[in-house]
Amino acid sequence: MHSTLPRSIRWRVRLTVAALLALLVAGTGGTLPTSARAATNCRAAQTSCAAGVDSVQSAGARRQPASKVPHSAMAAVAEMQPGTNIGNTLDAIPDETSWGNPPITKALFDAIRADGFNSVRIPVTWTDHQGPGPNYTIDPVFMNRVKQVVDWALADGLYVVLNVHHDSWQWIMKMPTDHDGVRTRFDRTWTQIADTFKNHPDKLVLEAVNEPQFEGFGDAEATPLLNELIKSFHTIVRQSGGNNTTRLLELPTLGNAPDAARMDALYTIIQSLNDPRLIASVHFYGYWPFSVNIAGGTRFDDNVVQDMNTAFGLMNSKFVARGIPVVLGEYSLLSYPDYTQPASVEYGEALKYFEALGHQARINGVTTQLWDAGSFLNRETLQQRDPVLFAQLKSSWTTRSGTASSDLVFVRKSAPITDQTLTLNPNGTSFRSLKQGNTTLVQGQDYTLSGNQLTLKAAALTRLVGDRAYGVNTTLQAHFSQGVPWPIRVITNDTPVLSNATGTTDSFAVPAQFRGDLLATMEAKYADGSNAGPAEWTSYKEFNKSFSPRYADNRITLTSAFFAEVADGKPVTLTFHFWSSDTVTYQVTKSGSTVTGTTS
Repeated sequence: MHSTLPRSIRWRVRLTVAALLALLVAGTGGTLPTSARAATNCRAAQTSCAAGVDSVQSAGARRQPASKVPHSAMAAVAEMQPGTNIGNTLDAIPDETSWGNPPITKALFDAIRADGFNSVRIPVTWTDHQGPGPNYTIDPVFMNRVKQVVDWALADGLYVVLNVHHDSWQWIMKMPTDHDGVRTRFDRTWTQIADTFKNHPDKLVLEAVNEPQFEGFGDAEATPLLNELIKSFHTIVRQSGGNNTTRLLELPTLGNAPDAARMDALYTIIQSLNDPRLIASVHFYGYWPFSVNIAGGTRFDDNVVQDMNTAFGLMNSKFVARGIPVVLGEYSLLSYPDYTQPASVEYGEALKYFEALGHQARINGVTTQLWDAGSFLNRETLQQRDPVLFAQLKSSWTTRSGTASSDLVFVRKSAPITDQTLTLNPNGTSFRSLKQGNTTLVQGQDYTLSGNQLTLKAAALTRLVGDRAYGVNTTLQAHFSQGVPWPIRVITNDTPVLSNATGTTDSFAVPAQFRGDLLATMEAKYADGSNAGPAEWTSYKEFNKSFSPRYADNRITLTSAFFAEVADGKPVTLTFHFWSSDTVTYQVTKSGSTVTGTTS
């Protein structure tokens, strides 16, 4: 992995065990990978930046007063809920602004605090700010910049988690072949960090390493190496003195995965350290096919729910129930939200995911820290990019919200308008009303409710769609007894129409009249029924990696990565699945670098 990557993958690139298994699964009977819970964050470096720290106040040698942090680690971690990350910034490679985010400001922490967060994780990559071995001296300007950022967060009353981040895959992962070199650099890095921050308030938490991995090693060989680093980190910090003698320390599982065996291994090392001020750290990004939209994983279905419930149940049984607090140091979906490209996960399905995740965290006693690399909080305006999504997140910290089988109601333009039914998921709440803005719809006239079946009447839909222009005509809100309303978009649509096209493997797009519909997924098969394109173990290709709808431009782009895995001269039948339940087929044939597309 390099510090400069194509813009098409600038939001985050992840190397996951699940993803690797996906590439191999074709030879193991077609079993889907189960989860992408832990991975490596990355965003493409496009430009370099200067630290821009001309005047930074020094912490001084005098020990700062300890802040009011509970003596119990469990109670302190509970106070950290909820939390967020300032991702792709001080962890960016090589500099703070290299991955597209502006420099961190005090105003950013003011906004984070105002949004209701009680803790913030500040990932830091130290690699490009260190001198050569054996001292690996950290650039004092960069260290002062990190300290300035930490101090701003503490000044807002936030708990702060400071770590060693992408160093994990830059050089720590080489420990199997360079054991002594990695140990020397790891120890020197933490010796300097610990010394710099030893007099900082107790609300500063130190995290040993992000998503540790070891090149070429399986769990049995990698676990002893991680244990060695954890023990060294613990000794260095505790022996550095000051507030570090009792500071909360965060320790990861291998890869930060919430896997049962890996959590057992971390529990064992925590027990051996005999230190009551330790925290277990894991990450969660959901059931992998849903998280990236591959293999037909378009819905928040039983597979996604079971994967989530199992992971959080294990966090509780392996740690919380045994007296060890857990911080979920990162959570989101792997490919959503991403404001730089079309949404790969359907909006309502994502809302259901985040609602359920908040609930699982609460009932299992897990403190959560949202992975935000700029796709939630706009770093320029300091406003949430999607207030409805953030309201759902925020509500999930304290209560449940009602949802429904979908947030989409399609009304076909070319057919008579009929009643449309959704199934409500009350999640322990009670349905109260259905509204259009400030107008309350009339039960029995505009809609009916039978059990959890909410039926919008044809007469009401006729009024709501108005002149029946393609697209979203209006958005309703289903209100429940608690939590946030459930949005219901009423959409006029017809079956999309595709057209013939020619292009190249680097630049090919299917002309598309979407006619109000939304693309859910795409299948790719050869004439003999075998799967075509990347991830040949499934016919359903990955959204935004193999294909991407461009609604404003009336086209569906097929990527060079897709054609790189397509056989020359063999026609491929594409089946586009839309959220209205319509499907449209299309055929593409690659001949060298030329691509021809025809309607089927």
